Amino acid sequence: MDQLALLFALLLGAVVCVPLGDWLGLPAPVLMTVFGIVLALLEFVPNVDVPPDLILPLLLPPLLYAAVRRTSWRQFAANARPILLLAVALVFVTTLCVAVVAHAIVPGLPLAAAIALGALVAPPDPVAATAVAGRLGLPRRLVSILEGEGLFNDVTAIVLYHVAIAAAVSGTFSPWKAGLDLVLSAVVAVAVGLALGWGANRLMDLLGDATLQIALSLLVPYFSYVLAEELHGSGVLAVLTTALFLVEYATDADEVMTRLAGHTFWDIVDTLVVGIAFGLVGLELHNAVRTASGHWGELLGWAGAIVGVVVLVRLLWLLPATWLTRRLHAARNTGEDIPVSWRETMVMWWSGMRGVASVALALAIPLETDAGGDFPARGEIIFIAFGVIMATLLVQGTTLPWLVKRLGVRADTGREKALERDLALRAAKAAKQRLREIEGAEELSEELAEQMLRSAFEIGVRISPDLAEDERREAYRQRARRVKRVRRIQAEMLSAARHEVLAARSEAGADPEVVDRVLRHLDVRSMR
Repeated sequence: MDQLALLFALLLGAVVCVPLGDWLGLPAPVLMTVFGIVLALLEFVPNVDVPPDLILPLLLPPLLYAAVRRTSWRQFAANARPILLLAVALVFVTTLCVAVVAHAIVPGLPLAAAIALGALVAPPDPVAATAVAGRLGLPRRLVSILEGEGLFNDVTAIVLYHVAIAAAVSGTFSPWKAGLDLVLSAVVAVAVGLALGWGANRLMDLLGDATLQIALSLLVPYFSYVLAEELHGSGVLAVLTTALFLVEYATDADEVMTRLAGHTFWDIVDTLVVGIAFGLVGLELHNAVRTASGHWGELLGWAGAIVGVVVLVRLLWLLPATWLTRRLHAARNTGEDIPVSWRETMVMWWSGMRGVASVALALAIPLETDAGGDFPARGEIIFIAFGVIMATLLVQGTTLPWLVKRLGVRADTGREKALERDLALRAAKAAKQRLREIEGAEELSEELAEQMLRSAFEIGVRISPDLAEDERREAYRQRARRVKRVRRIQAEMLSAARHEVLAARSEAGADPEVVDRVLRHLDVRSMR
């Protein structure tokens, strides 16, 4: 098996693991990690030949962009306090605690290298957390906090990692310079992200075509990441800024085809890239195994200690942090999303799985220092990092569904239905308002005006049937059943038409371009 065959094996695994995970009740990223481990144990499967410094630039931009599409800037702004407590403060605390313990137990591990280890295992993986949480029916407030934490904690951790690696390689460290680098990195990233977001938004307006707009949306995250890194900024923060800008300002309500096609396209990208990313996590296990050859017991003990630190620190931080956030929330009556019970705090604690970023940072540790010697304890750092990644992914990832069920944490369906009803009412009112404006500008017959008024009302009722009164609700349900039956019959008729047209494509003398044009017409008709 060569590298290309291995790539296609991962892509196939990414597709298969989604339905398999639904059937087994396990997250697809966890299954892909197991699949990668199995591949790594097979003798005919080659070692992954991807330069470590390319893993983050290749995988993170599309994953971050796909995740940001599910949220908004206002949601981040509303949840700034809990996100900062998790994404910034907790990363610093975890890095410090891991560094202190690692420096104490691993012989010959300098403090700078220990800080690098702490930084690379500190951030929970945004993809793992949201992929797992999103399929468990958790309250939306928890998913929002986990998404925000996962998206922003990589920024903090990667900057800390680079500062620690520079200190370990050069043998010198300046706190003032490190702080300045952190600030400058953030400023450059935000500037690049805003500039590219604004430019991409204008370019999308000029392109017009849905296919070209979606293609541009795939290129922009990569360009944002690479440009920010070239300017010594944070590529992750630049991608987040660009994506948030585009989600907020590049959406036209009337671009229906672009929105539908873009949603499908990014679902596909998300599924495939997540599969590759976590497959690589499992495949890279051979590095850790090779490092441990000859002293498994000692390395497993160190890795177990760091796993304990990572998991315990998250719990000890979340308990007072969520209590404080609830107190401040009650005092200020803000609209932020916070855990409302200790059960939700426990779910947040157990959702702290490590993944792609930790793997990439571990493999990117330099081989040598500026003095020409080996990087101190590089092999031990890589083994410990993989121990943390595997323990959190495989143990926490597989047991989180059980924990959620055991604690009885469920989404607030009543709140979601209330919001859905409010939006349905607003949509119906907007349609009626537009109808009144049309009646003022055009002359409509009484029959047509009444028909359009019913259509405006049905816009809201189709979204939320609760808008209709009791007697009208039953009438609407009967009418909906009739409409559903008519649509079923129409769908079967259109299906027969599509089969006939498609069969004509292989007939002698048929023009495939004309056949495809007619088929597209039938496809569009079928979507109505």
